[in-house]
Amino acid sequence: MPQSYSALWVHLIWSTKNRVPILTPQLKNEVYSVINNIANDHEIYLDCINGVEDHVHLLIRLRTDQSVADIVKTIKAKSWEYFKDDAEKYITWQDGFASFSISPTHLPRVRSYIYNQENHHREKTFGDELKEIKQSAKI
Repeated sequence: MPQSYSALWVHLIWSTKNRVPILTPQLKNEVYSVINNIANDHEIYLDCINGVEDHVHLLIRLRTDQSVADIVKTIKAKSWEYFKDDAEKYITWQDGFASFSISPTHLPRVRSYIYNQENHHREKTFGDELKEIKQSAKI
């Protein structure tokens, strides 16, 4: 086969360092814009992004030459570099991350879930949310 194809979708989640609620509405939009630019610059297909004050969710489609770990490392490192010299916007991320494979048939549901994070977290903490996702993924 002369060409390579992939339909590898991943739901990524990571938190701010120590889950400090630093992603205010204004800063959150700037962080998402920076992450989107990083993704574009590094040929990472970022389908959607959202989150709340202490964590972010991303929906990514992997190319055949990309790994989840490399994508997360790139986005976290480059976004930290962008904000590191601004005391009012200093962003630092927790070391770990969560990644969950997504069937293409479930993409609309995952997009909706990501876009509705603010509503979702009126009732659930980040810890409860992650526990539920891990249980549904059989982790």
